[in-house]
Amino acid sequence: MVRGVYGEGRVKIVDVAAAAGVSVTTVSHVISGRRPVSAATRARVEDAVRRLGYQADPSARGLRTQRTHTLGLVVPDITNPFNTELAAGVQEIAFTGEYLTVVCEAPMQGPGLPAVLRRLTARRMDGIIIGRYGAGRADLDLVTASGARLVRLGSRLADGPGDVVRAAETEGMRDLVRHLVRERGYRNIGFIGGEQGVEPGGERFEGYAQALGDAGLTVPEGLVAWTGFTREGGRAGAARLLDAPHPPDALVCANDLIAIGALDVARQRGLDVPGRLAITGYDDIDAAAMVTPALTTVLNPAREIGRSAARLLLDRMEGETGPAREIVLAHRLVRRESA
Repeated sequence: MVRGVYGEGRVKIVDVAAAAGVSVTTVSHVISGRRPVSAATRARVEDAVRRLGYQADPSARGLRTQRTHTLGLVVPDITNPFNTELAAGVQEIAFTGEYLTVVCEAPMQGPGLPAVLRRLTARRMDGIIIGRYGAGRADLDLVTASGARLVRLGSRLADGPGDVVRAAETEGMRDLVRHLVRERGYRNIGFIGGEQGVEPGGERFEGYAQALGDAGLTVPEGLVAWTGFTREGGRAGAARLLDAPHPPDALVCANDLIAIGALDVARQRGLDVPGRLAITGYDDIDAAAMVTPALTTVLNPAREIGRSAARLLLDRMEGETGPAREIVLAHRLVRRESA
């Protein structure tokens, strides 16, 4: 057991100060990095930290600063690889500011979101990122009333309080469908979305319909299926549309998991992709390049969305004021073998 200035037990900042021959304030400046300290003094403090094995006490610091140095991230499905990348981006930036990230799942079905937000605010999160669609005004007000900073992902700035980070969903899908029509010559193009009324399915459907309209085409009757943002949803939607009286020659899917499910059905039915049926996804998760044939899709920059959201939170918690901000990240069409 290390013996500190006040006896045996946890090494305190005062022990580091005594060992380095400096003030407690100087040690604090070195550890936080928020004030300039001479190189020689910094070296003495860092050496004392290493020798004594000092670790900052986050609970004590929280009492002093009224912060917990924790961020909350709420997503609809923690098994979706897009959300894994999103969380990695949040934690990458949060960690540089000595924050930890608590990731919670609130599925789209059921009343899970308010319950999750109540638990996060009860634990005094310094900031909360809502990466799940469908948050109501009462949910958002719960976060802001707790004093936590708020960032919303995927919604519009006018829809509520807090800053917003989103991708250009409609534009990305419009570019993808234009590729199918103009460069590949497909005309009878079906659409498989997630749950109806749940974004980003609606925004991506809007881009699909816009691109067809630009080409003088209409949304084919009976060739739109709303299922779920999962592989199983893709299977169900593809089976339904391929059994239609006039089956599609291309399937546009609202995310890559749906598209992988559609590929399963095409394989089961012996349909050549893309010779008989083109299939496209959205998001460009790692699996999109690993399936056969590799998916043509749209890059939705999950990690950068997470980074941007965390930067906004850290800026606000460091005292930045001003009107709410909206960051819109660019998409990119990824051409592969499936279309």
